[in-house]
Amino acid sequence: MISSGCSGYGFSSSARRAVIATAMVLAVVGGSLAAAPVASAVAAPAPAPRAVPEATPAPPSCRPPSDADARTGGRTGRVAPPDGAALSAAIAGLPAPHTTAALARVGGGGSWQGSAGVRDLRSGRPALPEGRFRAGSTTKVFVAAVVLQLAAEGKISLDATARSYLPELIPPAYGAVTVRQLLNHTHGIPAAGLPGATPEEAYAHRFDRHDPRELVRRATARPPEFRPGTCQRYHNTGYTIAGLLIERVTGESYEAQVTRRILKPLGLRDSYLPDGEVHIRGPHNRGYQSLRTGDGTSIELRDVTRWDPTDGWAAGDLISTTADLERFITALFQGRVVRGPLLEEMFTLPKVTDHQTGAPASFSVGLSVQRLGGRDVWGKTGGRYGYNTVVAATRDLSRTLVYSVHATDAKAKDLNPVAGALAVAAFGRP
Repeated sequence: MISSGCSGYGFSSSARRAVIATAMVLAVVGGSLAAAPVASAVAAPAPAPRAVPEATPAPPSCRPPSDADARTGGRTGRVAPPDGAALSAAIAGLPAPHTTAALARVGGGGSWQGSAGVRDLRSGRPALPEGRFRAGSTTKVFVAAVVLQLAAEGKISLDATARSYLPELIPPAYGAVTVRQLLNHTHGIPAAGLPGATPEEAYAHRFDRHDPRELVRRATARPPEFRPGTCQRYHNTGYTIAGLLIERVTGESYEAQVTRRILKPLGLRDSYLPDGEVHIRGPHNRGYQSLRTGDGTSIELRDVTRWDPTDGWAAGDLISTTADLERFITALFQGRVVRGPLLEEMFTLPKVTDHQTGAPASFSVGLSVQRLGGRDVWGKTGGRYGYNTVVAATRDLSRTLVYSVHATDAKAKDLNPVAGALAVAAFGRP
């Protein structure tokens, strides 16, 4: 038995000591991250950050009380505006070895928008504030919302087993795993184990095409990590199965369902699901990754904008903008995407511990939570090579933050310093 209290399937002491990078890490890494030397130097000077000079105070509300008022206690107009100076400082000095560009929006008590860095290293043109980017695991919030909508319609039961919907895919060894456990990462199914232990290996396989059913078969062919519902471990498998579950009960693709139920109704015109396309459509800033070359003693930046997204699929293939993600998180927290008791699933943590660290669970259905500035911040991070994304807010929407930080080591264990500085400037310190 492991010390965190997870049941069933013993683990090695080294596994118990391992620490996963949770999907809602917003704390600042102590000190600045050491920047590795970059073979391809950035020739262009760092463009000054583009930002709204001062946060615009929100006007007094003249509307009648709403359901949102009931959740927030009607607290409008008393929230301090975003700290524009601190936010501008957070993205200043780009491009830098660790980050080529940053796009950010902060709301609550007013609004602030800023961008810095370059569209691409070759031309040195300023970054596009409205450029599209790979939003990574923020895709999971959209998928969770669709599953909860289907639950509201009686097409899915969160307490039913995944095997009851996908009997040919989920083997008896995982027959007890419920839909809710897929969504809150307490299912115990391992990761699929794709190539990519290092950025260099992942880059070599960047155009590999993956079938989601095969990913599930690979994962479920391995022994369970723990008994369902007794621990939590974050990775993609549960949401890959959730995407297939959506397709089974609706008869449509997961992409069509997310588009019809969320993207179109909310007017998220610059967001889409690529369905296997390796490029990013429309205006976008290019992403880069630091890679070791030759004998491993030198590092250079490689353009990783083009990448096959099927390794993430329903767990991480969304392409979006900061404006669209801000609109989505606002509508979601206001109860305009998922309604009533089912919305509470997204703000309810399972009473278990993390499989590897023994810390209390921090992931709900679709979201994660961290204490920042003395308040709970709910949201989701996303990491694709070249791009780090956050969509986060307090429950009452008194503060929101959305960013895309174009990190040159987006899968690193340590938090990108620009991302950390933005989180602290928006919400406060842990």
